[in-house]
Amino acid sequence: MKEFWDERFTKDEFIYGTEPNSFLTSELEQLTAKGNALFALEGEGRNACYASSLGWDVEAFDFSEAGKEKALKLCKSYNTSIDYKISNAEDFEFGENKYDLVVLIYAHLHPSFRTKIHQKIITALRPGGKLILEGFHPLQLKHNYTSGGPKNLEMLYTLDMMKTDFKDLSSIKGAELEIELNEGNYHKGKGFVTRFTGVK
Repeated sequence: MKEFWDERFTKDEFIYGTEPNSFLTSELEQLTAKGNALFALEGEGRNACYASSLGWDVEAFDFSEAGKEKALKLCKSYNTSIDYKISNAEDFEFGENKYDLVVLIYAHLHPSFRTKIHQKIITALRPGGKLILEGFHPLQLKHNYTSGGPKNLEMLYTLDMMKTDFKDLSSIKGAELEIELNEGNYHKGKGFVTRFTGVK
């Protein structure tokens, strides 16, 4: 899997574009206080660099060296910086009561360890900290959309799954909806997604 993402991110283009995810931007606009943020499986850094430019103290991780290199390059164009670590989700040290914000944008995890990682994220959030998540829904495959996402049905997210995984959070909000994606050449066209937020 690491080799797959390294090969994809080695392309000159930013394969998911350089603009931040629209759901993320709308959620960040509602947060007046800035603090420590974690962007998990962040790839080429478009979301982490954007948050850093807003004043967040950003930490990110992914297992792709090529993704990290492009993320740091992108942050320079924002005249900002992030702390980007190389790690997979299973080995990353999330810590306890560490983050005011955790962001999972298309950070699809295998079901064999998904719930364990999501539990670690809850532990890593500080009281009052927020989770922001957007991922592809199973209807992405069933409708044969070509706008991206895992081809393994088990790795796609329903709202009920996220409500179960993050049941210890409060102020839960979520939606399952069809949207028009315009995130580089690999997230383009109609797609079906799950959106979820919660507060510790």
